[in-house]
Amino acid sequence: MSQIEDPIREGLKRGWKVLGGALGPTPEKIVCDVAIVGSGAGAGITAELLAKAGLQVVMIEEGPLKSSSDFRQKESDAYPQLYQESAARKTEDKAINILQGRCVGGSTTVNWTSSFRTPASTLQFWQDRFGLADYSVEALAPYFSQAEQRLNILPWLTPPNENNDLLRRGAARLGINAAAISRNVKGCWNLGSCGLGCPTNAKQSMLVTTIPAALDRGAQLLTEMRVERFELANGKVTALYCRPVMPNGAPAPVASAQVATKIIAKHYVLAGGAINSPAVLLRSNAPDPHGLLGVRTFLHPVVMSSGVFAQKVEAWSGAPQTIYTDHFLDTQAIDGPMGYKLEAPPLHPIIFASTVPGFGQSQQALLESFPHNHTLLALMRDGFHDQSRGGKVKLRGDGSAVLDYPLTDYVMDGARRALLSMVEIQFAAGARQVLPLHEMAHPYASWGEARDAVNALPMKPLLTKVVSAHVMGGCGLGGDEKRGVTRPDGVHWQLDNLSVHDGSIFPTSIGANPQLSIYGTVNRLAQGLVKRLTGRDVALA
Repeated sequence: MSQIEDPIREGLKRGWKVLGGALGPTPEKIVCDVAIVGSGAGAGITAELLAKAGLQVVMIEEGPLKSSSDFRQKESDAYPQLYQESAARKTEDKAINILQGRCVGGSTTVNWTSSFRTPASTLQFWQDRFGLADYSVEALAPYFSQAEQRLNILPWLTPPNENNDLLRRGAARLGINAAAISRNVKGCWNLGSCGLGCPTNAKQSMLVTTIPAALDRGAQLLTEMRVERFELANGKVTALYCRPVMPNGAPAPVASAQVATKIIAKHYVLAGGAINSPAVLLRSNAPDPHGLLGVRTFLHPVVMSSGVFAQKVEAWSGAPQTIYTDHFLDTQAIDGPMGYKLEAPPLHPIIFASTVPGFGQSQQALLESFPHNHTLLALMRDGFHDQSRGGKVKLRGDGSAVLDYPLTDYVMDGARRALLSMVEIQFAAGARQVLPLHEMAHPYASWGEARDAVNALPMKPLLTKVVSAHVMGGCGLGGDEKRGVTRPDGVHWQLDNLSVHDGSIFPTSIGANPQLSIYGTVNRLAQGLVKRLTGRDVALA
């Protein structure tokens, strides 16, 4: 793979304006038209459209600039370099592990490429409960189509690997419909290491699509720079301040750290993700007259079940997620008992060993079965019920962000039902044994034994293994300022020259992997922003 062209290194040779870290110190002051905080899904889409309109754009990214030449398919490289808190970010009570990107391209650089439009039921709920009348399937369709064209989002036509096909076969034997997942890839090598950074540039992340497009049009990128706060006056942002950090996110040594860089822009776009974006506003003492900032933060809490099969599964190989079922979403009222989407995640040794329960001989036995292991995950749809209000972003004493997310009885009831569904599917697919990921569970040899055991398990935080890779909310959209932090056009209700363009604007979870929801929604918001700033019409594709 060393012969594969690296578009990032080629762009740097062409003279891209990129500073920070090893690429050189940033100036003490920058003046531009638009400053964008972040470089992930929302930031990338926004940057391309603004640059296409001729605006001077500066992107500020906390993480390092890594590219295909750096992606060696090694977990030991990827987690500390590309993820928030080395892939060990946790909620305040340590009960949920959260995977989020922290690099140029954000989570789009390390996600598993699953692409779903926002479900119609979710959009209808937003219209009914949050006054978002313009957020309909019909209104968003052209913006989703543009994003799909720009990022090559298409159904994955290659036969699923064994890991995914076990979900399909097990569901079929129970009369449950399963379908293929669309992916944002072009010329995919089917390696299975999407979560470690794509070494072939097949994944159409922001790293290889919109960010290079913006840089080619003269945009500037600051890397390894953490935005500390906005300066506010008279209902506007007057400046933002950022400081250098180490490649792993630690503060730069005092002896070598420059003074803060001050960026003055006509307009500011906050797109740091649904934990970091609320945190920036909290550190800035942003107006919050209705107590909405940082609350209603959602995770699609994930529970998992691990099965061992006679044949080799080799879940690390092949496209990572290509089959899903929404059966357990479609059979629940959206505001009823918590529904869940089932998918089959890829497995790699470190993430597997650090996720499964047990220690000593029991863990050794599980690790020995790794080539034969198949894991299912359930994405639980949070945010639609009065007992599912999500979590709250807080600031620690040092100003860093932490999410307090209570695992309520309502959530844990969904977790128990999800474990039962996954265990049954795995036995239907022919599993020799199945282990629901719970500290008090052990491998079970039959569906009946497992069903009785799961029904008896205490569904408590820290006992039940819960993870997440989908953080949403905290700066939610609302049809009026009493229902949201941001207006339907993405502008902050109390700060006229600040827009929020990331997953934090979603008033609930999506009920599906959210990257395409961010692409499509932000495409619409960014086109509107361009029109207001320049009077021009631009399109993503």
